[in-house]
Amino acid sequence: MTLTQSEKLFIILFCLILVAEVFTGIYFPFVHYFVKPALLLSLIIFYFNRNLTIPNKIKQLTLSALVFSLLGDILLMFVDQSEHFFTLGLVAFLTAHVFYILVFLKRRNANKKPTFFSIILLLYGVLLFYLLKNNLGNLLLPVIIYMLVILTMATTAYLRKGTVPNSSYKLVFIGAILFMVSDSLLALNKFYEPLPYSNFSIMFTYAFAQLCIVFGLLKEQ
Repeated sequence: MTLTQSEKLFIILFCLILVAEVFTGIYFPFVHYFVKPALLLSLIIFYFNRNLTIPNKIKQLTLSALVFSLLGDILLMFVDQSEHFFTLGLVAFLTAHVFYILVFLKRRNANKKPTFFSIILLLYGVLLFYLLKNNLGNLLLPVIIYMLVILTMATTAYLRKGTVPNSSYKLVFIGAILFMVSDSLLALNKFYEPLPYSNFSIMFTYAFAQLCIVFGLLKEQ
């Protein structure tokens, strides 16, 4: 995969913001309120200013996914003040996943059958749910719905194979899997038991998930 100079520079900038996000989250909580949103905001601006040949519908759906992800990031920063912010953040990210599903379905390979892949994902989801179920309380149904949506998102990313350039397929698919891993780590950390270095692992998998998806969609053209 060939990257332009501007793409390389953006990746460097994105990584610097990501490191700053983790660092300020530990040592400068107030500054963190500004740095964390900057991560997705930079990706939104970058994507918005890219490739004028992107179909308008795809661009709108992708930007919607990124904006709702940004909203989810902001809401989750206030979880310590009220658990309602976690629920709202869950809804925001669920909406983002739905928009990504709609984007991925635009280039679905109708000849590709996801049976085996879907079984693997379903087994993964069942195992994760088994670990979480006793601590979900009132969030039992919302979490089940969320898990089904993100598993669907990963499946639709898988179904792009054969209809887009290989680099585009691989990046989006890796991004979808990283997104699923990030959400799993977040859920385990909150509802199962605290994970060591959770801030680092959750944020890095999430950030690179978004980066891979966006770059993969850009390489679709």
